[in-house]
Amino acid sequence: MPKIDLAAAPRRTGTGYPPPYDTPCNRRAWVNLSQAAGLGLVGVNLLTLPDGQWSSQRHWHADEDEFVWVVAGEVVLVEDGGETVLRAGDCAAWKAGEANGHHLQNRSGADAVLLQVGNPTNMATEAVVYPDIDLIIRPGGEGYRHRDGTLYPARA
Repeated sequence: MPKIDLAAAPRRTGTGYPPPYDTPCNRRAWVNLSQAAGLGLVGVNLLTLPDGQWSSQRHWHADEDEFVWVVAGEVVLVEDGGETVLRAGDCAAWKAGEANGHHLQNRSGADAVLLQVGNPTNMATEAVVYPDIDLIIRPGGEGYRHRDGTLYPARA
């Protein structure tokens, strides 16, 4: 049956970022809708972003297109070119390989809910650049690295 049982869908909270980069993302929570539906060619998450939290550190992907739609609430889109307020019904997208560091910050005083869509990351080829901080992901999927290439310690 195509209808997704939201109550049974996989849920995650927090982040895998190493300290101190984890702090602004520690309370984010999402439901993995694509996994609940058994999809493998598209990634779809329903993200709840509490006040004061970020969707991620500012980043861009070499191999992943990204799309986000604001379902409820308000967030601030922070990109290389500046800031844009997004409210319920607004959406934004980023093409793979375009070096435009971006993320969403909830500064509204209430929860925001976002629908995130992307393609599942192929860690063998994916690279992610975090332009503001000493953090990168290199192809191979070994984890977060410093810009000099050394690995951050694995999280417990």
